[in-house]
Amino acid sequence: MPEFYIMDHQSHQISGDDKLKMVINTLPPNGGSGTFSYFKNSYFQKRSSSVEESKIEEEIQKKLDVEKIASASKMIIRVVDLGCATGPNTIMTAQSVVEAMKNKYETQCPNTETAPEFHVFFNDLPSNDFNTLFTSLPKDRNFYACGVPGSFYNRLFPESSIHFAHSTYALHFLSKSPEGVQEMNKGRIHYTSASREVVDAYATQFARDAGNFFDARAMELVPGGMLVIVMQGVPNGMPYSHIINGMLFDCMGSILMDLSKEGLFDESEVDSFNFPYYAPSPDEMRKVIEKNGRFSIERMELTDPAPWLKNMDQVIPQWILHVRAAMEPVFIKQFGDEATHQMFQRLTKQLLDKRQLLETKYRDKIQLFLVLKKKEN
Repeated sequence: MPEFYIMDHQSHQISGDDKLKMVINTLPPNGGSGTFSYFKNSYFQKRSSSVEESKIEEEIQKKLDVEKIASASKMIIRVVDLGCATGPNTIMTAQSVVEAMKNKYETQCPNTETAPEFHVFFNDLPSNDFNTLFTSLPKDRNFYACGVPGSFYNRLFPESSIHFAHSTYALHFLSKSPEGVQEMNKGRIHYTSASREVVDAYATQFARDAGNFFDARAMELVPGGMLVIVMQGVPNGMPYSHIINGMLFDCMGSILMDLSKEGLFDESEVDSFNFPYYAPSPDEMRKVIEKNGRFSIERMELTDPAPWLKNMDQVIPQWILHVRAAMEPVFIKQFGDEATHQMFQRLTKQLLDKRQLLETKYRDKIQLFLVLKKKEN
């Protein structure tokens, strides 16, 4: 079964119901700097998230009162990347955000000689490879750095201590697989192409997790602070099987069933495995935020995450390397090293065989970009 991390809320309770321990069975991406490491295979995520970079700078320039938050915190501005993985994307994002906030401060205070200092916190699960992340920090960075291990579905910081929070390609990973779907989802590893009951179970788990995420951030952010999220999404009303990532999960499940029939593991291992990953629609996300009630939605839109993508034949092998770097630990924990290696090898070939169908799907707007501000009261 996937590895479990037990996170005790202790004094950092979000609500009365959350006095129970939260179970985390998602694992961080591959560490180190080897062939299948996230460090070497994360530039697709960087190129996709960079689609939103100018928008983040625009929102900071228009809507974040950097002078006010700096003055209220003795000129120390605290920024957090939630779900940072091992870089280098997280470092470049942090530098970009800090530069945008510096520029805004200079615009607001053109005659001041005092500039704010920036403290950036990099957060991920305790088993994340923080060593690789911090050895890659540039010496000339424009911020002070700190690692914060823990699940972002819990409280991580003191109340009203964070000024800007950012999460890229992380919030679509659920805290755990939905309960009660094993019997309903035999032969599949995801809600793609599954019954309505399975889809609803995943949606319910996402709503619960995202609710905890926003509850925690609402406590940690200062009034007027900003929260930016970039993650996988899906157009309102579109089945997940209609987009390119849905095809990916369908192929994975099919290959794993073949491997079970070849004797690498028992078929029950597939039946009991449901990958903890959910891409919400804008409508779903809006409901969660409005239920929380402590954020204003400044911007929410779906974008094409790969406007740069031209040739699927060349891209598919690299895409699968990136998927492997991000997801492999969860599969290894369930199916073992050899079966997982076989799955990714066959996955590349199977998707190449389906490239004409993939060509019709990769232009879908499936990247959700969200900018929120903590309400002043």
